[in-house]
Amino acid sequence: MKPFMDKDFLLQTETARKLYHEEAEGLPIIDYHCHLNPREVAEDHRFANITELWLGGDHYKWRALRSNGVDEHFITGDASDWEKFEKWAETVPYCMRNPIYHWTHLELRTAFGIQKLLNPSTAREIYEECNEKLRQPEYSARGLMRRYRVEVVCTTDDPADSLEYHKQTAQSGFEIKVLPTWRPDKAMAIENPKAYRAYIEQLSQAAGCEIHSYADLLDALQKRHDYFASLGCRLSDHGLTEFYADEFTETEVDSIFRKVMDGQQPTEKELGQFRSALLLEFGRQDARAGWTQQFHYGPIRNNNSRMMQLLGPDSGFDSIGTPNTALQMARFLDRLCLEGNLPQTILYNINPADNEMLAAMIGNFQEGPVPGKIQFGSGWWFNDQKEGMERQMNTLSLLGLLSRFVGMLTDSRSFLSYPRHEYFRRTLCNLLGRDVENGELPEEEMPRIREMVRDICYWNAKRYFRF
Repeated sequence: MKPFMDKDFLLQTETARKLYHEEAEGLPIIDYHCHLNPREVAEDHRFANITELWLGGDHYKWRALRSNGVDEHFITGDASDWEKFEKWAETVPYCMRNPIYHWTHLELRTAFGIQKLLNPSTAREIYEECNEKLRQPEYSARGLMRRYRVEVVCTTDDPADSLEYHKQTAQSGFEIKVLPTWRPDKAMAIENPKAYRAYIEQLSQAAGCEIHSYADLLDALQKRHDYFASLGCRLSDHGLTEFYADEFTETEVDSIFRKVMDGQQPTEKELGQFRSALLLEFGRQDARAGWTQQFHYGPIRNNNSRMMQLLGPDSGFDSIGTPNTALQMARFLDRLCLEGNLPQTILYNINPADNEMLAAMIGNFQEGPVPGKIQFGSGWWFNDQKEGMERQMNTLSLLGLLSRFVGMLTDSRSFLSYPRHEYFRRTLCNLLGRDVENGELPEEEMPRIREMVRDICYWNAKRYFRF
């Protein structure tokens, strides 16, 4: 019987162990999509305790707590930090076979050197040991990033954001790059005219120009796009339920914009036309700037309306959707391609049923000189666990080139989520090691396989994003 989570965790063959320990383990981390708070990096935030650091915004853990019957008072309510941690410790033993069980213990081990299992009997000891270490300078926000050998992080930022904390971090001389990512979802959100008008006012102030027409909107967005680029932005990111590629004219889109700004509700057809127009324009902007566009599509968000009213979005009530989006995705990518404006693109699906479709889709638009110009993104959200990662990489291997894959990201708000890169690297090495030992990959090509591991874990992303 193997010990739990030893140094060879997830590595089932000797070849896998060599690949991980000799090639992947020591590589730096490029976290090209995350939701870290830029202010916490700029101010080198010191965490009051492990509850703030670990449970404060982690909706993965919140969902597990709710599934275990824990009252909301101990999750997002006003229970004490110790009480919230205690409830998490009571829940962890019930998380076996959920990836949270692995992540929890990886984070305790890699960040705090704690080898004990978290459960009710160890809760107080672990709580106090973590809190004692968090009082040390090396456990600040920046200290944790250094501990995990992070080289670059790309946060997620609205066009109207000032990016003041990115500037502050850059001016401080912090050796880790903290770059903004353009996330213009609110510019497309015309389904709520009142909220949209308020957002346009914010965007107008940020861009320093008045916005009365669709042309004005595009002008303001371009000004902010240029500003993001001046601070090192290399990527955009778009959170979509589905893709949009409806037919429209500029006159129609301008009329829709004015209608919404007058407080009128757009029709479903108008929603599709407006979103199609803006999404196309975002692609053109990224192409001109040499950025990479990312699309995270398919979730059904805020399913529990009662909890949405109580807690707001991003609190653990989203799920996997089943949009039939292949045709619209193809039309959207094809429009940009026909214009010569298709930028580097990463596509992430939340529903694993789309794996084969997406891996086949990217092959339609590959072109030199960039290897892997169109990427099938890593297992996202409900898929960022061992089986989900394996499914994504196996599908990409079968229908594309795994060797050109840009690898893992955290997609997290937590400074303790970097072990997800380790989890991914172990899974990758296990896949390749198993193939070698099964005779499905040639042992005499081990130098190339070793290079493949290094590329997927680090070098492909560094080259692809030009970091």
